[in-house]
Amino acid sequence: MKAGPLLDVAGFVLAGGRSARMGRDKALVELHGRPLAALAVELLQGAGLSASMAGARSDLGAFAPVIADQSADEGPLGGVCSALASTDAELAVFIPVDLPLLPATLLTSLVADALITGAAVTLTSLNGFAQTFPVVVRTSLAALLQRELEGGRSGCFAAFQAAAEQSGEVVRVIPVEMLAQAGQVFDHHVVPAYRWFLNVNTSSDVERAARLRVS
Repeated sequence: MKAGPLLDVAGFVLAGGRSARMGRDKALVELHGRPLAALAVELLQGAGLSASMAGARSDLGAFAPVIADQSADEGPLGGVCSALASTDAELAVFIPVDLPLLPATLLTSLVADALITGAAVTLTSLNGFAQTFPVVVRTSLAALLQRELEGGRSGCFAAFQAAAEQSGEVVRVIPVEMLAQAGQVFDHHVVPAYRWFLNVNTSSDVERAARLRVS
């Protein structure tokens, strides 16, 4: 049974990438017969979040409302800024369309932590390396992130760090291993934690994800 949408938390799928290595729009690539766009929307909804598509190369309106990029070809940070400008929610959760092995409970854990700590940016690390997505961003950072984008910043993680520092905050990084060991995160598809961050960028990645994920 799906949880109802969490108040003051908006969910967004970043789907405006060029998909150069895939050779076609990744959002419409199918895994176990389901488009990645549909799986990403279901992931947000499974975490009790609303779902919108931030940017789109194809017509993705059948999956969720589409927030058009304010400027073309600005990368993921452009999608983040456009999404933040579209919502009145206190927090925004961002996932890329190409991480189909993420568990919904990881998102709920990040949101719960962000609500408790008041952190400006909350994300995870795996084996000591910070993972840019999924991420929970306090929407009060919108103007600072837009400034980073307009200043030529291309990397989301660097922009998150800069915006958090300018607001007097830090980026909160939670080790996935700690969440898994505490039993806060589990995966009904039975995928090991170190596989959650598999990016589906090529056809071989799709095949690999299909072998790992139970439909």
